[in-house]
Amino acid sequence: MKILVCISHVPDTTSKINFTDGDTKFDTSGVQFVINPNDEFGLTRAMWFKEKQAASVHVVNVGGAETEPTLRKALAIGADEAIRVDTPATDGYSVAKQLAAVVKDGGYDLVIGGRESIDYNGGMVPGMLAKLIDANFVNTCISLEVNGTDVTAIREIDGGKETIKTTLPLVVGGQKGLVEESDLRIPNMRGIMMARKKPLHVKEAVEANSETTTVSFEKPAPRGAVKLVENVDDLIDLLHNEAKVI
Repeated sequence: MKILVCISHVPDTTSKINFTDGDTKFDTSGVQFVINPNDEFGLTRAMWFKEKQAASVHVVNVGGAETEPTLRKALAIGADEAIRVDTPATDGYSVAKQLAAVVKDGGYDLVIGGRESIDYNGGMVPGMLAKLIDANFVNTCISLEVNGTDVTAIREIDGGKETIKTTLPLVVGGQKGLVEESDLRIPNMRGIMMARKKPLHVKEAVEANSETTTVSFEKPAPRGAVKLVENVDDLIDLLHNEAKVI
């Protein structure tokens, strides 16, 4: 089985976020970037398939040279090869088009991506990718088993879980549950050294129009001052007359 894991290069959640050029561009100064957490769950699951079923695991990112340290980390975790499509990730559709070209060129059986990235939270790329390559699709996936070309997946739905049986080729939008946080792997020194020798291919982008444009960014409003109350009656009065939630 040949697996492609889609890796988003996202700011660490502890980073201080600022914008430049009249709040139209994200300021990357001083920001540490990491593997998107939902993608890391998928990568860890792919490593299980590598170890248990001798699958080959490649990782891919759409972005500039600044994303290569993130791809190298994925290689250090255990991926066999990395691919960087050399174009900015401008919107979900254009990214899906680039990934579709990689999938078709590489002949992958299973594509695992996160259900969404933690920067833009678009949640659209895996579904678009599945449509573009005419593959089956399971979103919000929390369990994945593959036997030959047969797949059993569990996905999270409102109020419960749904078990699905499908076949390869398949695109998965994964999240926590594919593996648990305790299963995530920290690259060791041997993995880091081996990652330096593993291939990282840079591919030219295919033609793809961006369907959306960022107009501006805006930070959430700051939290208001905390108001302390002495008794339950005062709390109920504030919730009813000031907050108007009851």
